[in-house]
Amino acid sequence: MPLKLESSNLDAYLESSDVINCKQIEICETAIQLSHAEPTEIAKAKRIYEFVRDQISHTFDIQGEIVTCTASEVLQYRQGICFAKSHLLAAMLRSVGIPTGLCCQRLVCEQGQGPEFTLHGLNAIYLVSLDRWVRVDARGNKPGVQAELCLEKEMLAFPIRAELNETEYSIIYAKPNTNVITALQNSTTVTELIQQLPDEL
Repeated sequence: MPLKLESSNLDAYLESSDVINCKQIEICETAIQLSHAEPTEIAKAKRIYEFVRDQISHTFDIQGEIVTCTASEVLQYRQGICFAKSHLLAAMLRSVGIPTGLCCQRLVCEQGQGPEFTLHGLNAIYLVSLDRWVRVDARGNKPGVQAELCLEKEMLAFPIRAELNETEYSIIYAKPNTNVITALQNSTTVTELIQQLPDEL
């Protein structure tokens, strides 16, 4: 699928914000500690990606009740839903000078009496040495889910099932989705969050 940039200015994918707070000291120190010994940009990106994927728990996977939103919150509490983890990955990569954006899918989620749609957040990384964007999914692997930073072919957590009308959004965003942020910031429990998250962009 051809990817489209929200902003033609690559610097937009390096910016710090209240949510992607890539200048926060713990984020910078953690990213540098993980990546400083890696010999290439690709190796640095892979090391940081695998840290967020494997060392930061997906809140649903651990039945957590903490709702995190900003990158620093996710790092502090070591958990977050897919969107929150994508904020941390973006912040850590941006802190070491690797442009990183935010992507989205609309998936069928089996809940209640029938399937309903839910949004899923992931990232795209710009690798200067390859002059291209690579999408990655840091939600966390588990049985049936095996995402990787793979240069040969895209390996995301959830392949789109067109027969179920799932949607692949092609835009690489520089900033988080406002409605998603509102849901994360206004929810005090995961139960509230599930009810408030938008189901489409």
